[in-house]
Amino acid sequence: MVVGVSGSIAAYKAAEVVRGLIKQGAILRICMTESATKFVGPATFGALTGEVVHTDVFAEPHRVVHVELGRWAEVFLVCGATASTLSRLAGGSGEDILSAVYLMCRCPVLLAPAMHTEMWEHVATQRNVAQLKQDGALLIDPEVGDLASGDFGAGRLADPAVIVEAVVDALTTKDLAGVNVLVTAGPTREALDPVRFISNRSTGRMGFALAREAKRRGAIVTVVAGPTSALVPPGLDVIRVESADEMFRECLDRFEDTDVAVLNAAVADWRPAYVAEQKVKKDEAQPSIDLEATRDIAAELGRKKGRQFLVLFAAETEEMVAHAKLKLVSKNADLVVANHVGRPDTGFDSETNDAAIVSATDVEALPRLAKDDLARMIWDRIAEQRGAPLD
Repeated sequence: MVVGVSGSIAAYKAAEVVRGLIKQGAILRICMTESATKFVGPATFGALTGEVVHTDVFAEPHRVVHVELGRWAEVFLVCGATASTLSRLAGGSGEDILSAVYLMCRCPVLLAPAMHTEMWEHVATQRNVAQLKQDGALLIDPEVGDLASGDFGAGRLADPAVIVEAVVDALTTKDLAGVNVLVTAGPTREALDPVRFISNRSTGRMGFALAREAKRRGAIVTVVAGPTSALVPPGLDVIRVESADEMFRECLDRFEDTDVAVLNAAVADWRPAYVAEQKVKKDEAQPSIDLEATRDIAAELGRKKGRQFLVLFAAETEEMVAHAKLKLVSKNADLVVANHVGRPDTGFDSETNDAAIVSATDVEALPRLAKDDLARMIWDRIAEQRGAPLD
């Protein structure tokens, strides 16, 4: 892909965007306006990408660089687009390397503006933005926040993570377009008293990876998440809950309108039968804890399932495929992802998973995968099972 850097103070953030895109596996080439080079030197982007940075249409006339870049790009991102850059693009001017590449592109174009509030809100800028959107460009809206010169208001460049996500989203096949997806994530907490609780090691990373991938593929995603400090991907509708009972109610309330439910949360199987109203003091008699079963979300959704496609997770320390097969039948699921949580560097609180995808007709053993890669594979299997087209 090609990233065009415009002459805004926000140009320094373009380096962070470039780094984030590279982490996503992107191969990048950079073009910069002359003004952009006043804020960040081309050497910065050259070091990040390992590629020559282009700043002048006429620097290499034998190559016709703007033609080469425009035809090569699978997506064109203009990062820190100033009011003058938006004006040139909207007017079809090709007077600099960035606007010349824009005119050559026949790929998705994303614009991330950055400027002072008055410039952003000016009728001329908004007219240019409207024209560019009509021409097919995708706008990554600027945020409200601190601006140059100590100002505060609308016009701040969108967070780099939001920009990276928008680019990945634009490049992802929309094989789940319009599908209503419910994902559960994270642990639950079952109170012993106002201070203490029973919980587990789930971080919610896998659940949010599943939700992010579904959103990228065009789904309408709702996440019901237990207590977790995991970063929430941009653009997700997240409903926060604490206990298994709260998660049960939220899932049941939404299941009728759901097309695909993926229950990844590590929901407590038991909760204290008695919850103390005040903190139990350690100098009191040593307490015993009587437990009672929580309501089984998976079993209840499996019982109510009609047109819905139900995917469960089985976190196991032994015989994970055998346990997953039992769960598939007993909970009336369509797929069960067996997830080994008893080994180093896999499962809870890790970046990778050892997993197998179990259906009524097949067991697909998978190599150790990063959670994002596993999420993509799971949604591939869901799309295949549901009969959705895959490119």
